[in-house]
Amino acid sequence: MIFAPQPESPGVARETVLVAEDDPIFRRLFESRLQSWGYRVITAEDGTQAWELLQRRNTADLLILDWIMPGVDGIELCRRIRATQQDRYRYILLVSGKDEKQDVVSGLEAGADDYLTKPFDIGELRARVRAGIRILTLQHELIQAREALRFQATHDDLTGLWSRGTTLHLLKGELERGLRARTPTGILMIDVDHFKRVNDTFGHLNGDTVLIEAARRIDRSVRIYDFVGRYGGEEFLVVLSNCTLEDLQKIAERARRAFAEAPVMMRAGEVSVTVSIGGAMASGEVPELGLLSAADSALYEAKRSGRDRVVIGCWEGHRSPPSNTADGGIQLTTLRK
Repeated sequence: MIFAPQPESPGVARETVLVAEDDPIFRRLFESRLQSWGYRVITAEDGTQAWELLQRRNTADLLILDWIMPGVDGIELCRRIRATQQDRYRYILLVSGKDEKQDVVSGLEAGADDYLTKPFDIGELRARVRAGIRILTLQHELIQAREALRFQATHDDLTGLWSRGTTLHLLKGELERGLRARTPTGILMIDVDHFKRVNDTFGHLNGDTVLIEAARRIDRSVRIYDFVGRYGGEEFLVVLSNCTLEDLQKIAERARRAFAEAPVMMRAGEVSVTVSIGGAMASGEVPELGLLSAADSALYEAKRSGRDRVVIGCWEGHRSPPSNTADGGIQLTTLRK
């Protein structure tokens, strides 16, 4: 399955302010001013309620906390937030009637980012909130950049599928899980037939269009929890967990028909594309290289016997290929077109 990890979106949260203030007059003042400046405001009457709100996803990233509140006070709330800090940073503005230097130091050491003394100037409040928003905006951009790099490291640039290395890692994990759960694991190697001819006739840009469309059709043919990767060039690898031989055959045939029944649209026009598919299934302890070898041999047989077809090679859980079997333990079955 094509999977593009999405960064946890703080787009709403970073424009939302949580105000924890037990004094109803100050709470209303904060709320009205922040709303007039265009922020969405969530209010809490004490620290306990604020802590409960913060357990929800994307509640707010900018927090205005009163120091003295019943239940959980602002200092304790700061400590809890920093102790459970996750991927997203929360910017904390601590508000208090205390203005001694030691009080300010105590608040900052507890985890606050900034400090505002009551009674406060409205202009100062706005400036300090804007400073917090600038920090959170920078964080948002860094998260996006990080996730983009993570995606590039694990996915194929052209098709958006899993990269070869990541797909092999996923296959190893599925084989280990299948061994523990005593469930079979299947793979499909899918190769676009005569792809060099497409490149030579229509050019590489149109060839790229064919590969992108191939990725889309394969992805739509598999189950939502299957993994689809670009194995190399015009070859794709599908990893199917908890997959029976019947499942493997049905999914492989569905993928083959997805190409055989409709041409691919390119800038240069339509082109008819078919695929050859080699499958293999393992139940028991099978090394990933052994399963890949079985699927590769099945793919070779599919291309040798005329292309546009599916061949399944089934390895029945041998630790290594049986020495008395010339084909390495592979049972080949050609499915009807």
